[in-house]
Amino acid sequence: MSSIEVKSFSNADEVNNDFNNARIDAVNVGGQRVLQLTLQPGWKWSNDIKPVVGTDSCQATHLGVIVSGTVKAIHNDGTEATYTAGDAYSIQPGHDGMVVGDDPAVVYEFAGAWGE
Repeated sequence: MSSIEVKSFSNADEVNNDFNNARIDAVNVGGQRVLQLTLQPGWKWSNDIKPVVGTDSCQATHLGVIVSGTVKAIHNDGTEATYTAGDAYSIQPGHDGMVVGDDPAVVYEFAGAWGE
């Protein structure tokens, strides 16, 4: 038997706006959690999330797509990448991230945790 499941981020299963400069909306579809992250200009993991989670760098794996804005990730080994609207990305644990420019970044993530 087949099925179709559709959920809207405008009616998210979970909403978290406890983090400075960031909002997380999550829906659960097909047994998977999908996140919509809205990151404001000036958002930086090491400033806005690190004090909450208490690790030296982000220890989550991320797999996603950016739909607006620009984000830069800097891995602990010095590797850097900047991604913008239309880019898909994979980031391994051990990194910092920040919004680049004056526009909010909106990303959708399909794997990993965020600020948890």
